[in-house]
Amino acid sequence: MRYWGLSALSHDASLAVVENDQVVFAAHSERYSRIKNDPFLAEALIAEALTYGPPDAIAWYERPLLKRVRHIRAGQWAEARSRADLPRQYLRALRLPFPIPEIHYASHHQSHAAGSFATSNFDEAAVIVADAIGEFRTFTVGYFRQRGPYAILHRRSYPDSLGLLYSAFTRRCGYRPNEDEYIVMGMAAYGQPRYVDAIYEDFVEVRSPSFRLKINPHRGIGNWMPDASAEDLAASIQNVVENLMVNAATWARHRTGSRNLVLSGGIALNCVANAKVAREAGFDNVWIFPNPGDAGSSVGAVAAVTGARLRWPGPYLGTPLAGEYPVEALVKELTAGGAVGVANGRAEFGPRALGNRSLLADPRPLNMKDQVNRIKGREPFRPFAPVVRVERAHELFDMPVPTSPFMQFTATCRRPAEYAAIVHRDGTSRVQTVDRAAHPGLYALLEAWEEQTGCPLLLNTSLNSRGEPLLNSAEDVAAFTARTGLQVY
Repeated sequence: MRYWGLSALSHDASLAVVENDQVVFAAHSERYSRIKNDPFLAEALIAEALTYGPPDAIAWYERPLLKRVRHIRAGQWAEARSRADLPRQYLRALRLPFPIPEIHYASHHQSHAAGSFATSNFDEAAVIVADAIGEFRTFTVGYFRQRGPYAILHRRSYPDSLGLLYSAFTRRCGYRPNEDEYIVMGMAAYGQPRYVDAIYEDFVEVRSPSFRLKINPHRGIGNWMPDASAEDLAASIQNVVENLMVNAATWARHRTGSRNLVLSGGIALNCVANAKVAREAGFDNVWIFPNPGDAGSSVGAVAAVTGARLRWPGPYLGTPLAGEYPVEALVKELTAGGAVGVANGRAEFGPRALGNRSLLADPRPLNMKDQVNRIKGREPFRPFAPVVRVERAHELFDMPVPTSPFMQFTATCRRPAEYAAIVHRDGTSRVQTVDRAAHPGLYALLEAWEEQTGCPLLLNTSLNSRGEPLLNSAEDVAAFTARTGLQVY
């Protein structure tokens, strides 16, 4: 049985191919169309998925008719009247080279929860899904068992949305909502949480285990606190989100008795909040699917409609670029120039480069941060992540979790003066740990780099320029090299 899981028509469309219970392919549409957060299924993405064969069934990541009801309630009349967002009509318009099979629908939060649990190694777990909005649900706390139905223990619905509130603050800070929230998270380290009490007074009522909002954040917050700096506003909303997530997770542990926690939804991309939850909520194990946002719900939809525990080989599920991992060439280039690109193997499924579409650099020189920012054309205050072999991670960082293979948690660097390019303003780093079995090429590179230089770390950031998707193909790599002058192997 071959399922296609589809997440489309909202933002960051994706397609996953699942054969029986094995995930064999999953990729973002934007990587093929080169349109950031492309909501539509790119022709080249569909063509690559078809190399695995046409689907016997399709799993859609949300319930479109229920979403239409929410559009009406929200006053989004253009969306409510449109028929273009009905999946079968949309797929027919694509003129696919196969008859459209039966389409199975899962709810938005069910897709988030099921996909994240189905790719964990847990037999049971508490699950928190926090995002902007699906159909109506915005925040759910539940419990999953390997056998038995998913039990929702607590829920919040539109317009009570932590994700929408964070997006409203993203706009207030001068950035694009639903796209630049990660910039606000990074900016928070440069500010002081001066407006936390004011946020609670004006916007948020704490109602254990979560919250209610005093406004509809979908309408924004205007020029709230007009004299406040963007940095202080960012620090303040970040503090509120962290505390609300810790409160909900702590309640979930007491309510379920589980020692395992699964986080999903767009808020689970907030690695600073994730680290605080891991440290303070009292769970033994925390799992976050490497693509916890809506794009990852193409995998989640299949898990939700089949009820299967999925077998997946890790996050490297996209377009392949052939060849052995170029360890020797990378070390040579890093030693000579300090920075190099690598585009090798299958592309990462998720927003973060994890060694196959990465820009790597020497983490020791303080000016390396400026050098990489110039290559990428991005804001100077943005942090960079270190990649380190898993057995060295706790020696170099105060880790909130045993491993962090997908850059999902921040940790205080124990030697910030030695590795200035990967330490953020608050002394933390978004650590990626690597073990030999998960990525033998990247592991071998770290070994060779340390043998050559004595340095156990590399700076790892995404191989792209500001505002564009990760590089996907050989053609993308050639264009990037011509534009930036960076050598890519």
